[in-house]
Amino acid sequence: MATADDRALREQLVKFLRGGEAHADLKSVLDDFPAKARGVVPKGGEYSAWQLLEHIRIALHDLLDFSTNPNYVAPNWPKDYWPKEAAPADGDAWDMSVKAVKKDIADFEKLVGNPESNLYSTIPWGDGQTLLREVLLAGQHTSYHLGQIVLLRRVLGAWR
Repeated sequence: MATADDRALREQLVKFLRGGEAHADLKSVLDDFPAKARGVVPKGGEYSAWQLLEHIRIALHDLLDFSTNPNYVAPNWPKDYWPKEAAPADGDAWDMSVKAVKKDIADFEKLVGNPESNLYSTIPWGDGQTLLREVLLAGQHTSYHLGQIVLLRRVLGAWR
């Protein structure tokens, strides 16, 4: 039976995953990103918004897969976590990546919101990680790179 403290923690973790309290949320940062700016790497920059979005998508899915899949196989770091192409193939590629990120966030929210999901026990196929650690990592990692995308938008004159 879930305690009030357990429910409160789970509610806060879901809010953290959604963003928007202490940082911009996914919708604000990604949904209206100008198509012409998605593949631009500004002078002095290292990545385009597309590369950052894809990195978020890949890493988030990896964290979710690790958290739920007893047959998990880790991708190669860093090669499998960063796209080579600076720009998406087309608008559909961008939209599908945004949709995939939102789906994995929603799946993490369901996992965290389920009182049957043990936040504290170690993941049997890991080496000491817990679901709580993976959720915190997913939220922090996504937030960090969303901040980079906001900065890119500002540099490119595409932020309100």
